[in-house]
Amino acid sequence: MADASISVPGQVAIRRGLREGGVYVALAGVVVFNLLFTPNFASLDNARLQLVQVAPVVVVALGMALVIGTGGIDLSVGSVMAIAAALIPAYLGYGPWVAIGVAIVGGMAIGLLNGTLIAWLGLQPIVATLGTLVAGRGLALVIAEGRLTELFDPTLRKIGTGSIVGLPYTVLIATGLGVLIAVVVKRTLFGRRVVAIGGNREAATLAGLPVVRSLLFVYILCAGLAAVAGVMATSRALASDPSFVGLLIELNAITAVVVGGTALTGGRVRVVGTIAGAILMQLIIATLIRHNLPDSAARMVQAAVIVAAVYLQRDRVS
Repeated sequence: MADASISVPGQVAIRRGLREGGVYVALAGVVVFNLLFTPNFASLDNARLQLVQVAPVVVVALGMALVIGTGGIDLSVGSVMAIAAALIPAYLGYGPWVAIGVAIVGGMAIGLLNGTLIAWLGLQPIVATLGTLVAGRGLALVIAEGRLTELFDPTLRKIGTGSIVGLPYTVLIATGLGVLIAVVVKRTLFGRRVVAIGGNREAATLAGLPVVRSLLFVYILCAGLAAVAGVMATSRALASDPSFVGLLIELNAITAVVVGGTALTGGRVRVVGTIAGAILMQLIIATLIRHNLPDSAARMVQAAVIVAAVYLQRDRVS
């Protein structure tokens, strides 16, 4: 008599299917639920609001996906956002674009430090970036002298609140960066190196790949994207608040990457899945809040989603 239960290969196939496409099914389910039960969900104003709110998370998550693809992690992205926010008013007197450039370069400098600690000195990524998380937030507060600074620059206002043909600039920036990172991952030698390093770093080294240089660039790029997100968040708020900007965004970014199908063990980078994961988590939290559930409940749901996503990434059935 045949066993009625699903075979081990069958379980693996089901889990692989959920891992590859589960984020899109879940996103569609949340959208349908909201269309049926959430008033005004289908309005253009609500769609615009959700996209604007998730745009900085998407930008940070794109860099995080590259880092996780190498088998690493970057906990300092929120502090990088805070440093970028602190640098903008400090250099705004030289012009908005100079201030934005300095903010992004300052963020990339933190990425260079992370990459040096990890690629050259051999520190564990979680240890190195935990250190820059704490130190970076402190540095941001020192630069800003511990205070919130309002910004009245029209260029920053346009970046944060302006739009073209109805599409906010922040959403267009996030979309453009998403396309760019997708091309980098799928069409460039660097993208293939990222996946190879995450799949087996020793084998990549033995194959003659520039592992150290590639890791350095990955962490610099991740921090640069985080700095861009810091500029976006600061421009939208029209204020520099290093004590708040980027707070806990590393958790949102990691969640988006993992839910989107990029394994924490590395060797895979799913850009479209990461973007879908960020939108999914944004809609879940917004839905819970719209239905009068506290933010603490939203965080608990977020934790449950992370656990489920990591469980589905297992390669073997025990």
